[in-house]
Amino acid sequence: MTEGDVALTTIPQVDGRAKPRPVILLRQLPPFGDWLIRGVSTQLHQEAVDFDELIDDSQPDYRASGLKATSLIRLGFLAVIPARRVLGVIGSISPERHLRLLNRLATRLLSPRST
Repeated sequence: MTEGDVALTTIPQVDGRAKPRPVILLRQLPPFGDWLIRGVSTQLHQEAVDFDELIDDSQPDYRASGLKATSLIRLGFLAVIPARRVLGVIGSISPERHLRLLNRLATRLLSPRST
């Protein structure tokens, strides 16, 4: 596993059941190698414009991502999971997209709070 991989992990759903879902491995964190992840969703109507990022078959890294449908990479869905919870890697995003996602997150975290 490496940063920028698209992986599967079990995520609790609204109904309480856990299902394997795709996530982006953003950054591996010290000291135990846990992963900061971003969720991926096909619920396009939930897009937070200028916050989430769309990935579809018109983009060069879509095929390599292993995703099966147009999806949103959700900036608002962040979690830290232990490496053992990663069920497997299905693909990867481009290094440029990975850097853009990290920069968008950093910018959001460092921007002044809106009141």
